[in-house]
Amino acid sequence: MADAYDVIIVGTGAGGGTLAHTLAPSGKRILLLERGDFLPRELANWDPGPVFVGGRYISPDTWYDSDGKPFQPQVHYYVGGATKMYGAALYRLRPADFGEIQHADGVSPAWPLGYDDFEPWYTRAEWLYQVHGAHGEDPTEGHWSRDYPWPAVTHEPRIQQLSDDLAAAGYRPFHAPCGILLDEARRPASTCIRCATCDGYPCLVHAKSDAETIAVRPLLGLPNVTLLTGAEVTRLETDPAGRSVTGVVVSRGGAREVYQGHLVVVAAGAANTAKILLASATGEHPDGLANGSGQVGRNYMFHNSKAVIALAAERNETVFQKTLGLNDFYFAGEGRQWPLGNIQLLGKSNAMAMKGEEPQLTRLAPRWSLAETARHGVDIWLTTEDVPKPGNRVTLDGDGNIRLAYRQTNRAESDGLYQELRTLLNHVGLADHHVLGKNFYASMDVPIAGVAHQAGTCRFGTDPASSVLDVTCKAHELDNLYVTDASFFPSIGAVNPALTVMANAIRVGEHLAGRLAS
Repeated sequence: MADAYDVIIVGTGAGGGTLAHTLAPSGKRILLLERGDFLPRELANWDPGPVFVGGRYISPDTWYDSDGKPFQPQVHYYVGGATKMYGAALYRLRPADFGEIQHADGVSPAWPLGYDDFEPWYTRAEWLYQVHGAHGEDPTEGHWSRDYPWPAVTHEPRIQQLSDDLAAAGYRPFHAPCGILLDEARRPASTCIRCATCDGYPCLVHAKSDAETIAVRPLLGLPNVTLLTGAEVTRLETDPAGRSVTGVVVSRGGAREVYQGHLVVVAAGAANTAKILLASATGEHPDGLANGSGQVGRNYMFHNSKAVIALAAERNETVFQKTLGLNDFYFAGEGRQWPLGNIQLLGKSNAMAMKGEEPQLTRLAPRWSLAETARHGVDIWLTTEDVPKPGNRVTLDGDGNIRLAYRQTNRAESDGLYQELRTLLNHVGLADHHVLGKNFYASMDVPIAGVAHQAGTCRFGTDPASSVLDVTCKAHELDNLYVTDASFFPSIGAVNPALTVMANAIRVGEHLAGRLAS
């Protein structure tokens, strides 16, 4: 049995890393457990061949679908978690996202806390993660108590033209909030030769606002913070009454290790957090730890997304393309029966990435022709909300492997957003027959392996009969167990979830600091 800690945090991503950063100034002893290692800094970080074609940074995990068919999930186990590969699009949920919303395939439930409760923590997260943005441009956003720490990243000429054309056509484009360590007074985004694509790439120069760079690295060397890598948590042990976690069991270097913590926080990602709790069943918790409600693993969500390339006659020489968003179709109204979702730009395509995304369509195409096609493209990401369904869930098979049952929801809304995009592109001179699908993590039907934006398997709420966590993200049934990844989401909205996870981790971190102080 290793030394005891004040807080043990499982996972170093948006939820775990941010929480550790919040708690570190308390001086309390913190143990960070990370299943992976530091992502290596190498030229392959910027090479679409290894990244997209070879899947160099994807975990070799095997999960199973509801029929028992194996698949390799697109998960990344590194210090910094999924943020090492994310696009650093750091959106707030809209105020209405915290309330009940009717969708084509069901109800998106209300959260036990509202936008006003999260707003101060959103502001804290935006400043911690150095977000560039422009409050007030998007009419769907909520109020803000402080401006972004950095102005919005400047649109490059082709994207500025697109923004102007959208505005002239009656749409309301806005500068997308970007987490990038950039001072445009010294270096414009267009001078970032490789890493400015952000989407799906790690950053060789640590210029992306990921959880490793922002939250974890500043803690290394502090006397009260210990980081263990290669440490996979396999289960949690409890006292005889089942009220407190007494041991965190770790597989590390082929050996079994057990760590003790006064408080234990799990932030391993929605699927793996559920796995840990389900694998920790005891006599007092026969269906899994904290699972008296039967909700652990249920209500799995991960967004309905589609990526496309819109082609035009003119070239698009943009380097940093992720600067524009559009929420005109986010809610119902103006003739739309249902909410449709968010439109934003993706990182810029290139020839090798296109080969990786569409190997069958591009296998005979010469590299120069793909490169020329990419130069004329504008890359677009569509996101529609996924409604939580109890049957969309994580369970474990007899060998303890993740079994993920999932059926897509809101296909009608996703199709509707795509049709709105085609209309929009016609209005701005990007003809609808020049729209190509991309398999960049997602297509019209997102494969089950595309587990980015996963959420919802340990929802928080006020009723222990229908939720796993209380409003502080503590398990209803245990005195010292918390969850701070996107598992706590009752619904997912239609924007990237990372900033909400970060904001909540700061909120919970302040609560835990107060509890430790007392």
